Amino acid sequence: MESPLLKNLHGYVGGRWKDSGDGNTFDVFNPATGEVIARVASMTAEDVNAAIDAGSQALRLSNPYSLETRKGWLEGIRDALLNNKEEVGRILCSEHGKPLKEAQGEVEYAAGFFDYAAKHIQALDSHTLAEKPKDCTWTVHYRPIGVTGLITPWNFPIGMIAKKLSAALAAGCPSVIKPASETPLTMIALFTLMDEQVDMPAGMVNLVMGKASVIGKVLCEHPDVTMLSFTGSTEVGRKLLIDTSDQVKKLALELGGNAPFIVFEDADLDAAVTNLLGNKFRGGGQTCVCANRILVHEKVVEAFGRKLADKVNAMTVGDGMTDVDIGPLINKSGYDKVHRHVSDALDKGATLMAGRHPSELTGKDLFYPPTVVSGITREMACYKEETFGPLVPMVSFGSEDEAIKVGNDTEFGLAAYLFTADSERAQRVAAALRFGHVGWNTGTGPTPEAPFGGMKASGIGREGGLEGLFEFVEAQTVPRGF
Repeated sequence: MESPLLKNLHGYVGGRWKDSGDGNTFDVFNPATGEVIARVASMTAEDVNAAIDAGSQALRLSNPYSLETRKGWLEGIRDALLNNKEEVGRILCSEHGKPLKEAQGEVEYAAGFFDYAAKHIQALDSHTLAEKPKDCTWTVHYRPIGVTGLITPWNFPIGMIAKKLSAALAAGCPSVIKPASETPLTMIALFTLMDEQVDMPAGMVNLVMGKASVIGKVLCEHPDVTMLSFTGSTEVGRKLLIDTSDQVKKLALELGGNAPFIVFEDADLDAAVTNLLGNKFRGGGQTCVCANRILVHEKVVEAFGRKLADKVNAMTVGDGMTDVDIGPLINKSGYDKVHRHVSDALDKGATLMAGRHPSELTGKDLFYPPTVVSGITREMACYKEETFGPLVPMVSFGSEDEAIKVGNDTEFGLAAYLFTADSERAQRVAAALRFGHVGWNTGTGPTPEAPFGGMKASGIGREGGLEGLFEFVEAQTVPRGF
């Protein structure tokens, strides 16, 4: 793939582009065509150690980088992303598959995190307590936690790193960043922009790509990495808890979801359908916050299903570089999981309302048609597991208590959505749902201005908002005697 932002397909260590220590590479594919679009350096353990060393040299504790300096870094990255939105979006579309307009929108979304951190960085300034307990003046400082490892998934190649890196830079923390091997090119584009347009100290940002088993092991075991921020599966998150326990590293984890989308009998059905379409099919349904179980009151389930099926049957699927609603799934494994979930539901008695029967699909490409099935029960795989694809499974319920019980019937607690015209009911249900993000009459996901993160097995910590800024600092209290 030709691009002025992809002149180097290597890692970035200590302010310089660096090839893999052993010369190995891995292929990056366009999921819409199956073609190899790049071969990227696969870094060794020694390369990762060098990146950590570079970060350690850039870390300043006794005389940290000023808030104004850090604000300048954040504003520079924001401006670079916005000024190159079209090209970064094109790269993202090519390696992920999501529609081009959606990819470019993700670049704007990412820029918003750097913008928010820059505008609110004063929150990290030290402050002196008004009280003078024990005849001392008490000052609270927010110190950078240290060198951080930032590990991001493939479904939001620029959005996910923006959440983490904006807060890390605001805190003055150097980072060693590992992107997903499916989508490293967008990260390389970001590093090209930072290298060429943002004046940061060497080692403040470092890029390592390759095998998760190699890179993750070093980040977990190296004593100079004091924090790991990871977005991905709950299975990997549990492993990170074990692998970092000896060193008591700080972890920030955004893990899996199984979002309920609850439609009560008094809801505006047209608005609920519109919001569900935007929520569920963003990224082809490959997001942790998209609706995974659609719970509809028994009085309106048929009407809602008809409205939804009409809209879904009109959606277009194809190469994200063309004018389509949904692009391909990221890989064959993702395609097969959706196919398995649909087949399992139909075999166990569910009804196909929109889309194509699994038996009609050849599986020769990664384009899975958007699908709606009704009559979902607790025994079906799509009820218990996160599908991560364009499947809408509908479950009917009869009472508010039942909706809450079914909504919470999962180990996950990342995002949930409810639609009702009754504000008192909305407040009751939102409070009862054990999810970190609960949309009321909206299917919107996270925003830079508000904290986002999971409850239960969906993670630890928050990204976005002032809460996100404080994830990468440690409060140090300094009492001064008279």
